[in-house]
Amino acid sequence: MTSWVGTRSSATLSQIDSVVRAIRRTPIIDHHAHPLLKLESQGKIPLISITTEAGGDAIHAATTSLPHLRAVRQLAKVLKCGYTWESVVAAIEQKRLNSPEDWTAQCLSGIESILLDDGLDGEDEGEEYTWHDDYTRSGCKRIVRIEKVAADIISKIGMELDNSSHPTDDVIDEAFNQWIQQFDAHILAALEDPEVVGFKSVVCYRTGLDVAKTVDEDAATTAFNEIITNFALLDFRRLQEKSLNDLVVHRTAMLIRDSSSREKKPLQFHTGLGDNDISLAKSSPSHLQDFIRAFPTVPIVLLHAGYPFTREVGYLASVYENVYADIGEVFPCVSQDGQERILRQILEICPWSKILWSTDGHWFPETYLLAILQMREAFETVLCDYVRKGHLGWRAALELVQNLLFRNANKLYHLGLELIELEEESDIELGPHASDIELLQAFLKDESPPDFVRICWNDFTASSRMRMVPFRKFLSLLNDGKSTDIGITKAVFGLIQNDWLMPGVSATGEYRLHPDFSSLKRGPIEGHISMYAEFREKSGARVALCPRSLLQRAVEFGVENHLTFLLGFEIEFMLLERFERNHVGASSARYGTLTTDGHAWSVSRYFADPKISKLLRDIVAELEDMGIFVEQLHAESATGQFELILPPLPPVEAVDTLLHTRDVMSALATAAGFKITLHPKPLANAIGTAAHTHMSISSPNGSKPEVYESFYAGILKHLRGITAFTYSNPASFERLADGVWAGGRWVTWGTQNRETALRKIEDSHWELKSMDGMANPYFAMGAVLLAGTHGVKNKEKMTWGDCEIDPAKLTGNDRKELGVKEMLPASVEEALNALKDDEELVGYLSEELVERYVTLKGFELGFLGEMTEDERRGWLLERY
Repeated sequence: MTSWVGTRSSATLSQIDSVVRAIRRTPIIDHHAHPLLKLESQGKIPLISITTEAGGDAIHAATTSLPHLRAVRQLAKVLKCGYTWESVVAAIEQKRLNSPEDWTAQCLSGIESILLDDGLDGEDEGEEYTWHDDYTRSGCKRIVRIEKVAADIISKIGMELDNSSHPTDDVIDEAFNQWIQQFDAHILAALEDPEVVGFKSVVCYRTGLDVAKTVDEDAATTAFNEIITNFALLDFRRLQEKSLNDLVVHRTAMLIRDSSSREKKPLQFHTGLGDNDISLAKSSPSHLQDFIRAFPTVPIVLLHAGYPFTREVGYLASVYENVYADIGEVFPCVSQDGQERILRQILEICPWSKILWSTDGHWFPETYLLAILQMREAFETVLCDYVRKGHLGWRAALELVQNLLFRNANKLYHLGLELIELEEESDIELGPHASDIELLQAFLKDESPPDFVRICWNDFTASSRMRMVPFRKFLSLLNDGKSTDIGITKAVFGLIQNDWLMPGVSATGEYRLHPDFSSLKRGPIEGHISMYAEFREKSGARVALCPRSLLQRAVEFGVENHLTFLLGFEIEFMLLERFERNHVGASSARYGTLTTDGHAWSVSRYFADPKISKLLRDIVAELEDMGIFVEQLHAESATGQFELILPPLPPVEAVDTLLHTRDVMSALATAAGFKITLHPKPLANAIGTAAHTHMSISSPNGSKPEVYESFYAGILKHLRGITAFTYSNPASFERLADGVWAGGRWVTWGTQNRETALRKIEDSHWELKSMDGMANPYFAMGAVLLAGTHGVKNKEKMTWGDCEIDPAKLTGNDRKELGVKEMLPASVEEALNALKDDEELVGYLSEELVERYVTLKGFELGFLGEMTEDERRGWLLERY
């Protein structure tokens, strides 16, 4: 039966969806966790500990770990705050102040019951186990930590004898027997207590998992007597003597074995992953093999996947009937790749009827939230991959999920709970693990199927181009397991706007255009959906000339250097009236300025025209329906000129969103009888139109001056060459001027100075002023981010001072003092020469790309140079 055993390419979309649904809607029995801190105690433990076992000074390095960065991204998304650790901490503190109960409920959502080990150090700071009942569907239960019980009894006896006068050897020997009796009584009471469902040993922390096959009572007696005799001199808190620890573990196992109940309560062992109290060499569960053999009727749970000894955990659980494997704590303390590898390793040999999952949540509710989010992502990645490859039938995958998250713990701990699916699906989005068809299905959920799929790219002249595929054909390709990439001639990067092919490039050869399903958006017109694509060689290798691939490479280089970014674009545009042509070729007569009553910057009068106000309202509403949320919209200075501000997003997503937004705006304006243009200087005597870009470093430490100043110093160092991408057309330089809020003509920066090419706003949030709508934003942002990241990598010094006035008004001495030495290029030709001459920047971008870009732009300049100024303006207005 293939739905159980699996067969290659047999899984349908609906079957994969069933597996994902099970992962998201199966309630969780969290069989190993710890109490949350009382609200007043939450400030006593650093929040940064949620993704690391490090302590002391070592904990601070966690900010440069993959688990920490992932936690920042996920928490920032849930909290709707900035993508920095500082922003996340501030948002959590706000939750603690305003709605701690609601936040805790959100973090623990999806949990059926928690089995709580309440013997963690600092137990007085934590809530009672029953307190957690308010946040789970079923009541929570206790796990008794046996070393804590044993140590507490020793402390009590030690204090009693310490208060007596010189206890004799006989009294001390009797105290040992008393300790054993009291310990046994405590364990026996726990065995009878329905609120206690299991026991936990941390012998791994104390003396290691190499528990002796038999108890050495003489050694234990001697060790006990040593503690009691010197009790006044000791700050006794923990059992640190091997003979005593081994005795405690053995006695617990014997009492469980000999209990009259047929339903034996499990004994959990901490294995592997832990703080630096642990002896790593003795934390491998393989040391427990003799102990496991000695107690074949005692259920034994090996916690925390034994990380890094995961395969040993899987092996022991597979060959011993009484051993079970837990895969908790690695969520969220191990990277995403690591978590997926752990899940695959445990399933290599271990039956899924022997595997349980837990959060190991402790102290902070965020530990529960992150564990659940990351578990579901890993389960979806690994299990859906197994089903697609035919390693596992989809029905078997459903059982696996329910076993790991609910049934195995329910049975092992004798909880008697009923599995009832969660009422609402999780808000977790499909991640990069999802297949293309799953992403498409999620995108089209509750939507009517479209007529066409657009696969889009932006070429060397910043012309938006696309191929359309009928949706029926596109869906059939996906359902048949075929690729959706499209063959495009290699001449694509040798064409100018009118499809003239530059010399030296031919129509031979073919790239494959691969759509990126994560960029799916509805529109730009009804019945269409769109996504952006990257060019690849037939082998799958990246194409050095692909603009989108350049930006993707820049983002990856940033990650390699511990930098992530957010970009936010301002779309300045001009609305023009459309006219009929007077005669063929009279393109300049096609458009005219709007008739307005004194249009000016930020005035409200433009809304008096119902046609314009309706169009602007429709643009914002349509974008919102597509998931693009406009932050501001206002009038700019020139007649019919406006600015629409997009939200900050990761770089590739930000550029995709920018291009799609422009297409939506253009389509709606055309339907309303208007023309939208991004031309930098559509009116010779009016203010120009730009595409200012806001940038910030969203990774940890990004707000530190030593980081962001080097980043922006790297950009300033190469800004003349970068200008070849940001001011890519002769029309760009018609706008370039001093004193008009256009970023000026000088290579410099200033705090809140709109006359400098770079405007510092706050910390790492700066604005690039020297860019317009005729730039290919993939190229422009790729060059900017590569230059900035190399600045950080090379610890570039910010040799430019903070320019507080229009740099054009600086005296020679002022410029010298501020390090303002260079001007931006004054033409495309000068910008292209600056790019060619900047060997470092050419190295960042690749010689192949720069050579092709410079050559093509030269060919384009020759074509445009044959036109008069009016002809060129009209021709460009049609296209931008």
